Amino acid sequence: MVAAPYPQRLQAARALHDASYDIVIGLAFSREYQRFLCRRLIPPFEEQIAQSGCRNTEWGAIFALYDHGCPLLKCRSAIEAEQIAAGAVVCAFRWIGAACPGSTKSENDDFCNTGREFTMEAYVYDHVRTPRGKGRPDGALHEITSVEMATQLLKALQSRNNLDTALLDDVIIGMAQPVGEQGGVLARAAVLQAGYAQTVAGQQIHRFCATGLDAVSLIAAQVHAGMIQAGIGGGVESMSRTVMGYDSGAWTSDPSVAYSNHYAPQGIGADLIATLDGFTREDVDRFAVESQRKAAHAWENGYFKNAIVPIRDVLGDVLLDHDEHMRPGTTVESLAKLKPAFEGFGKAGFEAVAKAKYPEIEELNYVHHGGNSSGIVDGAGLVLVGSKEFGEKAGLKPRGRIRSYANIGSEPMIMLTAPAAVSRKAIKAGGMTEKDIDLWELNEAFASVVMRFQQELDIPDDKINVNGGAIAMGHPLGATGAMLVGTVLDELERRDAETGLITLCAANGLGTAAIIERV
Repeated sequence: MVAAPYPQRLQAARALHDASYDIVIGLAFSREYQRFLCRRLIPPFEEQIAQSGCRNTEWGAIFALYDHGCPLLKCRSAIEAEQIAAGAVVCAFRWIGAACPGSTKSENDDFCNTGREFTMEAYVYDHVRTPRGKGRPDGALHEITSVEMATQLLKALQSRNNLDTALLDDVIIGMAQPVGEQGGVLARAAVLQAGYAQTVAGQQIHRFCATGLDAVSLIAAQVHAGMIQAGIGGGVESMSRTVMGYDSGAWTSDPSVAYSNHYAPQGIGADLIATLDGFTREDVDRFAVESQRKAAHAWENGYFKNAIVPIRDVLGDVLLDHDEHMRPGTTVESLAKLKPAFEGFGKAGFEAVAKAKYPEIEELNYVHHGGNSSGIVDGAGLVLVGSKEFGEKAGLKPRGRIRSYANIGSEPMIMLTAPAAVSRKAIKAGGMTEKDIDLWELNEAFASVVMRFQQELDIPDDKINVNGGAIAMGHPLGATGAMLVGTVLDELERRDAETGLITLCAANGLGTAAIIERV
């Protein structure tokens, strides 16, 4: 027997799994709906078998599950149905690997180890963000609370999509400082303030700078698991109205915990990367100038216009419609005049902490300052994620698919080196290779962070942060990750490219990543 081509076998097995899952879901509905599912699903499935050119006893047994009345309809519980469906899928994988002699182990590993085939798809339908305002009392957004920023974005998502908000299950909004006016499950307050259906739940999360992307990934995970059909994930941060470090807790304030964590301010970690990797002051300054150039070019050409929601005051007047932090006239020469920002911390004792952890260094090279580090700004970003069924009910067309996501911990003293490892983890979870990524987006916490990442993964300049980053436009801590999802999706569409990876480092050695692909 000659095996069918590998793609056809994959297609047939995926069709089998989709059929199994849909019929299990159908158990929650009427018998008539279950029979409708069988009538709808079996014919295309039968066609896939015929196209595959591979029939055998195991394959025939799988098809028998659906033929002549479908035994799944006789199940007494969803658990029993899931067991039958799972057995069918296992048989399908055995069929791919054994029943068709033309397949190879590597082919089967590619299919069976992706971790994706047993899930529903999570699609991105829309995304919005605020402009970034300077994070200080004279910044344009200082008078706007975090809940108000989130509320205005929620209203924008509803109005521009004519969205029936009763179709949504959850809204997850995170921030890096969940204290004061940013506490109290801000997401739920914003949902009600925006006039959404009261059935829409709200959740607040916190993973330092990884928070915004994590919120999007958590919504996607619930959709993938079939627990919800749609939700909104994102983040908000008013850095002009809250104080960085208010929520740090034992990690920084308890001496015994700080000692075992080798705690030092992030800027010390950034300078330590530069010291270990040999990045000079001119190197990191040139990177910062390029970030400013890219961001100015993107704004001049309207690359962000579809994502930006101008923020308005109580009278409805526009307070800000552009990223306020940018300095497009920045040069290497102008940056050279700035003094290192973290040398004082180092000489006060944190350089000794760095040397204790990394005894191979003789002196710390202080190269980072306000001009080559992420800017302090106010802002928010949200992403609408849902299943295929949600899109059909809402009358929306998906723009992208969240393929995979991952989190990881890394060495906590530097605390900025997780992006490479977590990106590889997300790539593996998506059943991909690094060559499959068309665009990379890494939050520009500090210049040395992105420079090390590029070196470790061998990423050319024209594939990473192609529209500038947080050095130019600013980093509203809890919101940036969600903003970057939209930035990547818009740029993929503009370039007619397929796949992008978003990643961020976060305090205490944390890192997160997600892969998005166009549909």
